[in-house]
Amino acid sequence: MAYVITDECVSCGSCQEVCPVGAISEGDEKYVIDPDVCTDCGTCAEQCPVEAIVPGEGK
Repeated sequence: MAYVITDECVSCGSCQEVCPVGAISEGDEKYVIDPDVCTDCGTCAEQCPVEAIVPGEGK
C-alpha cells in the first residue's frame, strides 16, 4: 500500500528529498508518489510540514 499526497500539498519538496527509493516527483499541481516504486516506509509522511501525505488505499 503506497502512500499518496493529498491536495493539501504545498509543493515544498521536502518529501522528495527524503524518499529513500526516489518514488516522489514534482507533478503539475503537487508532488506525486509512484505507487510501483513506493516501499511504504512512511519517511515522506513524517517529513511533510502540512501532513499532506497519507497511507493509500492499496491497489
